[in-house]
Amino acid sequence: MEQESGLKTLPGDEVRQIQWGFSDRYDLQMLVANARRVARTIVAKNVAEGERNTHEWTKKKAAMIDAFDEAGLTAAFMDVEHGGFIDGPKNLALALMAFEISWVDGGAATAGLAGNLALSPINECGTPEQRARYMGGAVPGKGGKLLRGSFDLTEPLPYAGVDGSMLSGTMRIEKWEEGKEPILKIEKRGRFITNMAYANFVTAAVGSADERIKGSTMVILEETDPGLYDRGVATKKMTHQLSSTHDPVFSLSVPASRIIGGYDIVDGKIVPRLDHGSIIEAVFSHTRVTVGIMTAAKLLSAVEPLIRYHRQRYRGTSADDVASPRFKLGIQQKEDAQQRLADIWAAGEAMCSLGFAAARLFDKIDALVKIRKEILAKKGITGGRALYKETKAIEAQAMEYLKLDGSLTEAQKATDAKYRALKEDPLIQFALLDTLGNVYCPAPKLWNTGHGTNMMREAVALMGGYGITEDAPGYLCNKWVDGQLEATYEGPEVVQRRQISLTMTNELFLEQLRLALAELEAIHREMPNVGAAITARAGKLFLFALDYMQKTNDATGKKYFHANRQGVSFPLADALACLLGSVEQIRDLVRLKNEGPQNPVAAESLPGLLPFMGDLCVIQALDMAGEVEKVLTELIYGYMADPASVRTTLKEYQELRLALEESMAGQRSARDRAGYALTQVSIPEVLDYPQ
Repeated sequence: MEQESGLKTLPGDEVRQIQWGFSDRYDLQMLVANARRVARTIVAKNVAEGERNTHEWTKKKAAMIDAFDEAGLTAAFMDVEHGGFIDGPKNLALALMAFEISWVDGGAATAGLAGNLALSPINECGTPEQRARYMGGAVPGKGGKLLRGSFDLTEPLPYAGVDGSMLSGTMRIEKWEEGKEPILKIEKRGRFITNMAYANFVTAAVGSADERIKGSTMVILEETDPGLYDRGVATKKMTHQLSSTHDPVFSLSVPASRIIGGYDIVDGKIVPRLDHGSIIEAVFSHTRVTVGIMTAAKLLSAVEPLIRYHRQRYRGTSADDVASPRFKLGIQQKEDAQQRLADIWAAGEAMCSLGFAAARLFDKIDALVKIRKEILAKKGITGGRALYKETKAIEAQAMEYLKLDGSLTEAQKATDAKYRALKEDPLIQFALLDTLGNVYCPAPKLWNTGHGTNMMREAVALMGGYGITEDAPGYLCNKWVDGQLEATYEGPEVVQRRQISLTMTNELFLEQLRLALAELEAIHREMPNVGAAITARAGKLFLFALDYMQKTNDATGKKYFHANRQGVSFPLADALACLLGSVEQIRDLVRLKNEGPQNPVAAESLPGLLPFMGDLCVIQALDMAGEVEKVLTELIYGYMADPASVRTTLKEYQELRLALEESMAGQRSARDRAGYALTQVSIPEVLDYPQ
């Protein structure tokens, strides 16, 4: 008897809105609709008509940017006071927009988002006057010349294990008349700079080459400034050809008021209020998440084209029975094609869950930043030792809150005065969220772009030789190579691993991870077939191994875990990012289960969709657990001189490892079920965008 599958159709918008936490945000739903419309019309048309085959910036590519303007995508980054239409933090909004455009083409998404990156230093750190001019001037339809920007860094990133103080750009005082504003001479060479074909202003990192200027900063350069504003030649990229990339050269005279964040005159010297490292840190703490989403979108976009290809390939001749399995399923008759596609889908779900969780997290952080600043100002705390002492006191209270949160019942939490006071303290909540953000910012950028690009190779392989042709459905080959570039944007994998390795040992983060694992154990008791037990036990194994390596020396007497021992700390960062993907994937499934029945459209699909999505969670949890166990076991055992010592010193590790492996029992059948479900699911008659 043929088995049955309850999966009828691919997940719709109502399902995704619940999963990714914007079912109550009509403004974001409209933004998604507009981004999708532009992506699947003009962007798809540009790809289909060969615009990726030229490095030059063409009229058709420029028309794509105009379409972003008309659809409201350009203004999505701006605050309402400057002409935008989304009130409050916008991390989730930009992530959703990037997802929709990257569904078709990553370069187009980069072209649409790079202007936001140029504005981010001004948005995060600029003076009110700078914000008003450039944020307001970048909103289409306000009259006057529309400002379009480019972000010019091309330097070692601070805190990335390299000397982030080295800058190729320089600033000198060109003229400083008494009673007048100083005029600076800026020299800057950019490399691989996006948007330069049409950017009329640049935010550039520069260092002092004049004893009358202190330190480094970022400055705003405009094309009308006196001097050289050379856009350079187009970069001969093999990826992201729908974005503009050049190596520009600048030699410009600009007023000192262009220093982002302003400056002071101290003892006859110009002292920028913010150095370039502080500005970059404020910018990249948000924007890396969006890049991770871009690669995740590619995996989910591959599902429908692969199903279509597999069913239509090797059907046989027209004389074959149209009701035969061969005609209906084609390659999908074979288990390998089914299950490898299920692997791709499962990875895409986890990567989207991790990326959107990070975006929502940063929306919460941004909402507390101003409140925190005001509270500290009232206390007279602006920095230095006073801020350090206050931060330590807040962290101690935050840990107390977490201990209570993990020990009290829900009824006790509702009546416990101390718990409620700690929970409602914005400084404590900021400390907790910020600690999570330090890991959740680089994690999707690292795992989504790195592992995601590897999984896109699998998607291309599942289409055989057709996958690397121009007319292959879904542009999978384009997306595969584009993902490799996304892995280097805003710092390659090494930068993300460095940050995770430095921040994952924070006790506030580790305690929040412990609570998340306890949450998964509770989920397992209610939903035993979604991989929650596997993920929880993999997490416990990770926590034990991390603690062990921090406290133990290897056979040579060297510390296992050290900031500069990247052969140990970096694999641990990879393992943690992968683990967090499974955590968030399961959380999204639980949200869908709890909130889905209240949505009449989503509710109709839940009986078949929830078990299938649960199977995808199991598939990813198994893959994650195997990777985590491999990394941890190799690191711990690989540096031991005496294998016999394992039996005594690592008894707890072995017990945790056995518990993890036991939790996998019977779970491999989820891959069988998910693979079969892919043979039964209905897909549209035609692709949702043209070839």
